[in-house]
Amino acid sequence: MHKGLRGIDANLLLPLHALLQERNLTHAGDRLTMSQSAMSGALTRLRKHFGDDLLTWTGRGFTLTPLGERLRPVVAEAIETADLLLGTPRSFDPAMSSKRFTLSMSEYAMTVLSEPLTRLLSERGPGCSVAFNSIPMTREQYEQQLMRRDLIIFPLHFALPGRTQPLFTDEFVCVVDRGNPHLRSGTLTLADLQEMPHAAAEFIPGDEPMLPVEAELLRNGIHRTVLVQVTSSLSLLHAVSGTTMCGFVPKRLARRCLGMLDLVIAETPLQPISITEVVHWHPRREEDPAGVWLRRLLHEVAVEVESETECGQASAGASHSA
Repeated sequence: MHKGLRGIDANLLLPLHALLQERNLTHAGDRLTMSQSAMSGALTRLRKHFGDDLLTWTGRGFTLTPLGERLRPVVAEAIETADLLLGTPRSFDPAMSSKRFTLSMSEYAMTVLSEPLTRLLSERGPGCSVAFNSIPMTREQYEQQLMRRDLIIFPLHFALPGRTQPLFTDEFVCVVDRGNPHLRSGTLTLADLQEMPHAAAEFIPGDEPMLPVEAELLRNGIHRTVLVQVTSSLSLLHAVSGTTMCGFVPKRLARRCLGMLDLVIAETPLQPISITEVVHWHPRREEDPAGVWLRRLLHEVAVEVESETECGQASAGASHSA
């Protein structure tokens, strides 16, 4: 597919994009101010190039062939990248747009952001959609994807490249199985943390700074024994369930999964360990109107998330006082 795109006449990229998006010769022509005959001629050349009809008539209208469906996101990305590289001035009207945003984030960030973000997106940009992708597993993959994604959301302490904007904060808590024999009155001692096997999450294999959890454990003289290593906080919760291990995960994620996995949050003598989730984007997307709008939308989501946490803490404090 990519080989075919590299060999295509650049003048046919815009007609190809319009045809794949509109699935209609007349509408595609209107979009590019091209006559129907000119658009038909472009479609003929495109069909010859790809050896595929791309659009087929079904009696009710045109539908995309399987190749057309596979080409649609690739061509859209090519057009967007060309706009960014060439600095083509654009505007963005979320109420009229059908843009598909792409965001990479961890499973943890998705549990926090996906519901409020998709709710606001449907209200402000009803024709827009969002595709959530996992975090690239290596630094090289991350740098490659930074240009291809609208945004990547990742913890601040990794110091990854790109423009950044703090999003929301959380704190790590220690989780154990409800029946863990080390747990006494909901508490674990420093000696328990040293003796117990741990489950730990490694997000970018072989290329991580010292994580805040590790730093706090070492500050207290604890050299933990990692029995199980996983690649996400959500996987870590499942790994700890039903075992004698402990693990550290963000509090918002832990609270969502405690009942389902029969886990509890253990009190420890450690100092609070904070985590800040940060939005990353490529410098070339700095002035992209759609990207600017999405970052503002995420800021609203983050304010909502933080406000809910503060209200929950206030309610808990009032209940405790009563």
